[in-house]
Amino acid sequence: MNSSSLMLRRFLCFAASTPSSSSSSSSSSSSSTLCFSSNRNRKPLVFLGSPQVSATVLDALLEASGAPDSLFEVAAIVTQPPSRKDRGKKLLPSPLAQHALDRGFPSDLIFTPTRAGEDMFLSTLRALQPELCITAAYGNILPSKFLNIPTLGTVNIHPSLLPLYRGAAPVQRALQDGVRETGVSLAFTVRALDAGPVIASEKMEIDDHIKAPDLLALLFSKGSKLLIHQLPYIFDGSAKLKAQPQDDSKATLAPKISAEESWLSFDQEAVALHNKVRAFAGWPGTRAKVVVVDNKNCHHNMLELKIITTKVCSHSNNPVNQADGISFQKGALVFPCGGSTSLEVLEIQLPGKKVMNAAAFWNGLRGQQLQRFVDE
Repeated sequence: MNSSSLMLRRFLCFAASTPSSSSSSSSSSSSSTLCFSSNRNRKPLVFLGSPQVSATVLDALLEASGAPDSLFEVAAIVTQPPSRKDRGKKLLPSPLAQHALDRGFPSDLIFTPTRAGEDMFLSTLRALQPELCITAAYGNILPSKFLNIPTLGTVNIHPSLLPLYRGAAPVQRALQDGVRETGVSLAFTVRALDAGPVIASEKMEIDDHIKAPDLLALLFSKGSKLLIHQLPYIFDGSAKLKAQPQDDSKATLAPKISAEESWLSFDQEAVALHNKVRAFAGWPGTRAKVVVVDNKNCHHNMLELKIITTKVCSHSNNPVNQADGISFQKGALVFPCGGSTSLEVLEIQLPGKKVMNAAAFWNGLRGQQLQRFVDE
């Protein structure tokens, strides 16, 4: 058995448990009628991605490759290995892999190496002879021996205005910083983190209410359109000649978010907490501890809340004697914060429960009072 066959056998274990292309919904006629047969007159392109947002880019590539005058074909997809969902009971493909299968993409052309530097995987990739690789939130480091394979290089869609916010969490860190402008960049991939020459970028103004999952989806949508526009220039080599080196002196980093960062500290000002709630929406979310005070029975119980939606209170000046008291005003829980500011919490989630609005939570207290939890 050759290395390619071994590769497919090893990395396509999830294919049998996923729906076949014949069971895909026919509601998307353009998706179900795509032809994935190889056309040697077209340049082979390999796409790498993993989360659902990368499916937007895949869709754009598949639609463009289906045009009669297309310069390329999507020769293969590379994504993260299947992982266990539903408390470890089911081994499921990545969201991108499932999306590709639902579109009828051949399962034997979806590769899921644990590391992009595995010899067996690289051998299979070389056999495909890709001229170009495109990455969009793939999630694995690409070693030099990978980057040396595609003739025209590897191009990444990065959801920031490089050299700003290089790293794993550019959207989240930008929102956490409260920026009012961000964007998406197309850049050639080099060994240094997000440091390759920039082919093109597009700016986007953002309001102070958008959350990370929504902004991420918008940026990858813009990025996919930008990519399709630039592909002819990437394939004819002119993009590489015109790509602009990044100014490393202006680079900022966007390190990976950890679950430990999810706790809110109300010693900070309200705007910082609001930005954190927006930035960490989805995963890991933001959490806060409050104290439920039952004055009738002299009981004090600590409660953990997941903070879902907030806004900065337009008025402040918290009374000193109520510095830790949480009030309910106009449909919001009002938390006193640092700098005499206040944060309005509009939606919360209790452990094991569904998201609820602040009014429903407040009514459930039945006259009990709320206070901020102060860690002594």
